[in-house]
Amino acid sequence: MFRGYRSSTFDELFDDRGRPRPEARALVQHLEQLGIDDLATRQAAAHVGIEAAGISFTVYHEGLGIDRAWPFDIIPRVIARREWDRLEVGLVQRLVAINHFISDVYGSQRILDAGVVPREIIDRGFLPECRGAKPAHDVWAHICGSDLVRDRDGTVYVLEDNLRVPSGVSYMLENRTVTKRVFAELFADQSILPVDAYPDRLLRILSSLSPRPEPTIGVLTPGIFNSAYFEHSFLARQMGVELVEGADLVVDDDVAYLRTIEGLVRIDVLYRRVDDVFIDPTVFRPDSALGAPGLMGAWRAGNLAIANAPGTGVADDKLVYTYVPDMIRYYLGEEPIIPNVPTYRCIDTDDCRFVLDHLAELVIKPVSESGGYGIVVGPHASSTELADIADQIRSDPRGYVAQPTLALSTVPTLCDDHVSPRHVDLRPFTLLGADSYVTCGGLTRVARHEGSLVVNSSQGGGSKDTWIVDTEAQPAPPSSPTGGF
Repeated sequence: MFRGYRSSTFDELFDDRGRPRPEARALVQHLEQLGIDDLATRQAAAHVGIEAAGISFTVYHEGLGIDRAWPFDIIPRVIARREWDRLEVGLVQRLVAINHFISDVYGSQRILDAGVVPREIIDRGFLPECRGAKPAHDVWAHICGSDLVRDRDGTVYVLEDNLRVPSGVSYMLENRTVTKRVFAELFADQSILPVDAYPDRLLRILSSLSPRPEPTIGVLTPGIFNSAYFEHSFLARQMGVELVEGADLVVDDDVAYLRTIEGLVRIDVLYRRVDDVFIDPTVFRPDSALGAPGLMGAWRAGNLAIANAPGTGVADDKLVYTYVPDMIRYYLGEEPIIPNVPTYRCIDTDDCRFVLDHLAELVIKPVSESGGYGIVVGPHASSTELADIADQIRSDPRGYVAQPTLALSTVPTLCDDHVSPRHVDLRPFTLLGADSYVTCGGLTRVARHEGSLVVNSSQGGGSKDTWIVDTEAQPAPPSSPTGGF
């Protein structure tokens, strides 16, 4: 199956001599024994299972929302536990520093006064309505999905941080469920760290935010037409909490209540999956029907916890991202464990000049977009696309950053009747509240077209299960991951 398999960059399963990496040996040996036909049969069975379970996502095209079965590739991505332990600590370090930054920006603004982060770059995500607020544990960003990439030399970088309403964790959990069905024998033969603790750890984090013991918790969703509605309902069901929409909520005297058939029930914590400006029409957008009047007042009064907190978006900006290593040094007095991808700030005159002179070599990103929208990959762009993005940068340099075109690592991927390398990234999820937790792995997203660097599902990418393999442990999976500090 893997005869002749070679990647032009770092491969997650094979070294540069074509030998399986230690953490991937059992998997590769098993796949070789199966053969391509059996593997294709199991891939088909996985797809049938995904459709039967209703695991879907929505793609928006020409104003229409199209539901599609979740795209899944059967060959897992494997990472050694020894490496993951370091990355896990680095992810918590990063989220702790980001929370110090958000708290500082809405408080004394020491980092801005010190000139470590320029005051003018917080303009787009800053919400004056959040000044002086004091969330529980002084934590604003409770859930973060950080996108990690590995370059040709094996270095892992943080590509960006997703803080407003990070999505994808339900697909991480479902990928594992599907993989255990089609590769059950492999989970008995080696120590693959489990991922199913996430809903319980999320529930614990949310409960730790409550102003009252034995809290009522809800997942606030925009509704069934949202692209991530599957995840909203999945997480509510897994945690055993309410799935609510804005119309289900009412606020009286700065206390939030849930409308039920038995009357009003006080609600203490909302895991919100709507953007900041839709939370409360009396404070932000008056036309919003996705939140409820008074929610901001209940939050500011300390009677309602909201995760992630309103205002968190001030740090969910690809320009602010470039300053996270400085935040780590400033607030924690430490060096970053996981580096950023080197990034050019178009707001800087010299950087902007360099970017405009080297557009065909760089990846250009709008600072406020997500889901892969608006990104221009210079080496794959037409002359017209490059000219258009140059005009946009000149008219709004604050709105763009640029990064080198990395040779993203690959994982063998089933492509019809053969296996070929495809580029991947990884989105682990970090939780922070009274304590911290990092998923054992995360959502590996894979570009399904040869040579493509676009891994977002909304842009045609797929996904893989991610195995954190403990090669030093006895071949028996641990009962639960440790995670965090």
